[in-house]
Amino acid sequence: MEQRILGSGLRAGAVVMGCMRLTDAKVPVDRVLGTALELGINMFDHADIYGGGRCEELFGKWLSETPSLRDRIVLQTKCGIRRGFYDFSKEHILSSVEGSLRRLRTDHVDVLLLHRPDTLMEPEEVASAFDELESSGKVRFFGVSNHSPMQIELLRTAVKQPIVADQLQFSVPESGLVTSGLNVNMKNDESVMHDGGALEYMRINGITIQAWSPFQGGFFKGPFVGDREKYSALNDRLDELGLKYGVSPTAVAAAWILRHPAGMQLISGSVNPERMREVVSGAGITLTREDWYSVYLAAGFRLP
Repeated sequence: MEQRILGSGLRAGAVVMGCMRLTDAKVPVDRVLGTALELGINMFDHADIYGGGRCEELFGKWLSETPSLRDRIVLQTKCGIRRGFYDFSKEHILSSVEGSLRRLRTDHVDVLLLHRPDTLMEPEEVASAFDELESSGKVRFFGVSNHSPMQIELLRTAVKQPIVADQLQFSVPESGLVTSGLNVNMKNDESVMHDGGALEYMRINGITIQAWSPFQGGFFKGPFVGDREKYSALNDRLDELGLKYGVSPTAVAAAWILRHPAGMQLISGSVNPERMREVVSGAGITLTREDWYSVYLAAGFRLP
């Protein structure tokens, strides 16, 4: 599988397995995770809140049964979301990481992300937590999730470690990352910038965008692949390109994200081994420029 480099040398696959739904797996967890490894997926994305911590526990049990795998995989987790509020205090960051390490049954995570922006954040407090986690060897790299460029700049006033990744929602129908940039200076709804120029900022600063919900039609509004009631033209185009490239429509939707020169990673949350195979097959094809734009237009967007 094509690789991505996060920060100073952390190498991971273009497709990342999101572990939020491990508790929903219809087959044994070891089969799900084993399939991921067989497909070339070497990075696994967690959060302290997924399944109330149960997802990390299931993963940790699997990892403890084959400890030699630890050096072959990249473990990422997130912290900062609490019941009814967000918390980037030093105390919470440190305690959250301790809990994740205990559940994952490991002595370190490779990447820690701040899950959602905390408007009460004190950059110096985050920096102190990051310094302690780095010096103790409990976290190797740091990043954010759902953060704007200026929120990252605010962090950088105190945090000395590079921000290696930002998880942002991105899919064909939910493509605000590119839509506003394609409609600069136009007086239409698609010109509205909701992310502060995140796509260009991440590219300029070498921060890897990790696309979450890559097959959702919105904020957990359900998958668009196969939904012909809402996305008829888009599914027709995905079907056509699937025949052209010899892959499934899901694979084409994955290839659409990975085709972008920003070098994004795709966070796939599927725990269905067959669907996982479809997603990974999308990493093996490169859409032409014309095909990429045809998918975008089929989703109902316009070019000025």
